[in-house]
Amino acid sequence: MPDRSRGGIASRPWWPGLKRVLTCAFFALVAWLIVKHARQIEWSDVFVAMQRYTTPTLLAAAALALASHAVYGSYDVLGRHYAGHDLRIRQVIGVTFVSYAFNLNFGSLVGGFAFRYRLYSRLGLDTAVITRVLALSLTTNWLGYLALGGTLFLLRPLELPPDWKLGSGGLRWLGASMLATSLAYLALCAFARRRSFNLRGHDFTLPGARLALLQLVLSMLNWALIGGVVFMLLQRQIGYPTVLAVLLVAAVAGVIAHVPAGLGVLEAVFVALLSHRVPTTELLAALLTYRAIYYLAPLAVAVPLYLTMEARARRAGCAGGQAVGPRAQSS
Repeated sequence: MPDRSRGGIASRPWWPGLKRVLTCAFFALVAWLIVKHARQIEWSDVFVAMQRYTTPTLLAAAALALASHAVYGSYDVLGRHYAGHDLRIRQVIGVTFVSYAFNLNFGSLVGGFAFRYRLYSRLGLDTAVITRVLALSLTTNWLGYLALGGTLFLLRPLELPPDWKLGSGGLRWLGASMLATSLAYLALCAFARRRSFNLRGHDFTLPGARLALLQLVLSMLNWALIGGVVFMLLQRQIGYPTVLAVLLVAAVAGVIAHVPAGLGVLEAVFVALLSHRVPTTELLAALLTYRAIYYLAPLAVAVPLYLTMEARARRAGCAGGQAVGPRAQSS
């Protein structure tokens, strides 16, 4: 059990209630934005705009999406080294691809957690090793988010709509705190004498400095590639840094709202922040096409791949085959 005697925010009796209230208020705001803008949209015009995309534009967006999924697959390859198991790299990438596709479409509890635990356990890894892989993957994903988002918000804050009260100064402070958090993690990995910590009952061991730098580079590259997909589909009407910054805001909004696949949240944030610069129909056309390329197309591949993995695991079990187990820990 974690020690709650130190007086942290999470241990205070009023914090869980306040957190629920804030979460509900945020979700209500997002829902209001979705309903408000949905009523004003001519959906026939959105579908017409989607049909105007040229083949080269769609192929470029698909190539960037494929590169992003490949980079995300490397997170668990880092986790293979960090947790110290002997699964083949192609097995690791297969598990990560399937998990990520289901994560995008059905939420992190289904894809990020349930599928990883099931598929890795089928391959012979125990719960402790899987937890280490998952912890490193999650840390990698948000490390790059903090560093990239912090840099953008600090150096190139978003041009917010004229009627918004939050100015560039607030965004710069947010960016500075995000960037400082990512740098603090790197400093801990490089210089901390104490390498292991207990977080809510789970042990977490800091990776070495080289592994932490790889985490940072790969995650920043992945977020940059995702932003590139949307940028291509918006046909370069808005600068890439702005598109990427809005995407990063939408990403964390989707996590807070706990909506599977961020349905409606992504669109609401983009419309709220960019509709004064790009027609709403063109924004929605780009985002719906982005969902088709980045979310649905990988899911169409992941479903048969997952069924194949399950069938192979059953055959191996019936034949008495032994899956590859963990080796000695390395970092």
